[in-house]
Amino acid sequence: MSGPNYSFVSEFILIGFSAFPRLQTMFFLLFLLMYLFTLLGNLLIMATIWSERSLHTPMYLFLCALSISEILYTFAIIPRMLADLLSTLHTIAFLACASQMFFSFTFGFTHSFLLTVMGYDRYVAICHPLRYNVLMSPRGCAFLVAWSWVGGSFMGTVVTTAIFSLPFCGPNEIHHFTCHVPPLLKLACGENVLEVSKGIGLVCITGLLGCFLLILLSYAFIVAAILKIPSAEGRHKAFSTCASHLTVVIVHYGFASVIYLKSKGPKSLEGDTLMGITYTVLTPFLSPIIFSLRNKELKETMKKAFLTKLFLQN
Repeated sequence: MSGPNYSFVSEFILIGFSAFPRLQTMFFLLFLLMYLFTLLGNLLIMATIWSERSLHTPMYLFLCALSISEILYTFAIIPRMLADLLSTLHTIAFLACASQMFFSFTFGFTHSFLLTVMGYDRYVAICHPLRYNVLMSPRGCAFLVAWSWVGGSFMGTVVTTAIFSLPFCGPNEIHHFTCHVPPLLKLACGENVLEVSKGIGLVCITGLLGCFLLILLSYAFIVAAILKIPSAEGRHKAFSTCASHLTVVIVHYGFASVIYLKSKGPKSLEGDTLMGITYTVLTPFLSPIIFSLRNKELKETMKKAFLTKLFLQN
């Protein structure tokens, strides 16, 4: 990182919101409310699942793990972003930047792997119901959750190590509100920046596309199995168990594709910041809403718990 041609960069400056100087207070209040709602929504889902024995099933275990990954993902990014919106100093230390990138990629990819596992769970439940208890045993579920976290940690380690092994020669202004890969690569120097950039892009796209294709394959078998059910009520009941997961998958991968598959054409700071907000703030905000409203069993359990508590208080 230091040598005859390189100067050591000890800190970076996050300038993502400098394009919106008059809107920063409004952004702070909006994102704070969305962040608190995201936390409360996921904590409510977790509390409902753990307190209700009828929800102690593999599907809700995976949903609980998904809520944990979402809480940790937003915690790695949003508190720092909120602090920067109120501060005149937007500097972030070199190691803090590396840590933020590692945790955001770790929890982000863990989230993707868990969505894939949830798709597999729905596939087994609908296509192989008689083997469900064997294939989705407590040990098997724990194994799938553990490997999702291991996979996420591996992706976070690979991306962060690749980026921060590059020398940074200055300037040190990151054109984003987080330590994101593309703006950091623009600040790196050396002969292998292009190779590292292509390698990271290949790893991230392969990981996301692989998860998406596995989910797509699961739902292809699910749709085929549902169409064989003779009654309309049976088809509706089978599909309703997948509705919330499928909606979250569409939202998750829809915004992810905007981030990772966008064109290489001219970019503006405003555009990059707004696109980053959709994935770091909006997607986690929508996820607990979708699961709470689209999952009938979870919605009814949450409503019953709330009404019971209200009745006891009165």
